[in-house]
Amino acid sequence: MRCVVTGGSGFIGSTLVDRLVAEGWTVDVVDNFSSGRRENLQAALATGQVEVHDQDIREASTIALIERCQPQVIFHLAAQADVRVSVVDPAFDASVNILGSLNVLEGARVAKARRVVAAASGGTLYGEPSGDQIPTNESAPQRPLSPYGVSKKSMIDYLVAYKELHGLDYVALALANVYGPRQDPHGEAGVVAIFAEKILAGDGVTIYGDGTQTRDFVYVDDVVDAFVRAGSRGEGLVVNIGTGQELSVNELFSTMASIASTTTPPTFAPPRVGEVARSCLDVRRAHDELGWASWTTFREGAAITLASLTTGR
Repeated sequence: MRCVVTGGSGFIGSTLVDRLVAEGWTVDVVDNFSSGRRENLQAALATGQVEVHDQDIREASTIALIERCQPQVIFHLAAQADVRVSVVDPAFDASVNILGSLNVLEGARVAKARRVVAAASGGTLYGEPSGDQIPTNESAPQRPLSPYGVSKKSMIDYLVAYKELHGLDYVALALANVYGPRQDPHGEAGVVAIFAEKILAGDGVTIYGDGTQTRDFVYVDDVVDAFVRAGSRGEGLVVNIGTGQELSVNELFSTMASIASTTTPPTFAPPRVGEVARSCLDVRRAHDELGWASWTTFREGAAITLASLTTGR
């Protein structure tokens, strides 16, 4: 099987590339390395099954590149993935997440790809659900409250349109808060990566808000398994990928501090604009349609993440 992975040098993308290579896929990575790292692909490149294309998906030439690659499946992970950046510069966010995604879909169409598996955002797609909608399932209203969430919702709308117009199959994986090794604390700013770096450096951790805000934290290997399964299952669906369990930022910090044996307390700062108070995904559709469920507990995943920063994995 041959596939394209956009954003394949990033933290989730490169972990997916490793998994695809292990399963015998031939992989074309499309990435402009604005946030990903070439060293993330070192092991995969050594197999001879991977070719890397230094390409910005906003460029129209992406369409011809994908056509030349002739993928059967496109795993689309390239994105502007920071809510704060989207608030400050919504036009840039839209240029990557909407116009860039359109180039990927056009490439899929002209290459006659079978399916696009796209990374959507379960953490922003549903806006601020009411308490009785948490965990939130895929039938909940899509009311994103940030430009990032709006751009990801727009991408899903285009996936639906391309299926109706061109017969291009898709699965949109609405991801919870993904964490794990290779996540850059200076890139898309995942809170687990940020806390891990600061805890190991002996620096103080800052919690924005009062720390009672919750998220659904899901480990990267579990997420990658969902992507691989979605390559052949779940036709034409939005599918939540998370754990179905809320974890507060205060609980997250205390767990990581316990693992690292640190007693330095966090400091608190005003909450950030555009971030919701609670987010947790109902993942029953993933179980029913993909045969998928997360298996890594937060304590297990956080321990691996902390260890990866000390070993350089």
